[in-house]
Amino acid sequence: SDRRLSDLVSVGLLTRVFPADVVDEVIAAAGRTEQRQRALPARVMAYFAIGMALFSDGSYEDVYAALTDGLSWTSRWRHSWAAPTKSAIFQARSRLGYEPVRDLFARVAGPLAGPDTPGSWLAGRRLVAIDGTVVDVPDTPENA
Repeated sequence: SDRRLSDLVSVGLLTRVFPADVVDEVIAAAGRTEQRQRALPARVMAYFAIGMALFSDGSYEDVYAALTDGLSWTSRWRHSWAAPTKSAIFQARSRLGYEPVRDLFARVAGPLAGPDTPGSWLAGRRLVAIDGTVVDVPDTPENA
């Protein structure tokens, strides 16, 4: 694969920030647990949805390849991954829906620094840094 180390590390961080057991819990709570074994399980599709934000300039296939390469690298899993079709990914995303990803964010998002963390407060207010990002949207009057 022609992935950069930073891509592999990004995917590795996904599994630390969003542990598999937490992902499975929010999927179950949203009623999206599979009734049968699928080639693209709900957990993989939850990571895929997050991966689409990490690798926003890539196609479905690029995002899937980055995820599988990264997960193989971080878990030392050596089996090959069969690349799914765009249609299979679309269907799996539709089955998952947005609710588990929304609930996953709500569950894990929060400040890392507590009231006693040195350097995280100034004059009684939490210091916050917001990293910039670019989102491509259609050039329409509504988006102006």
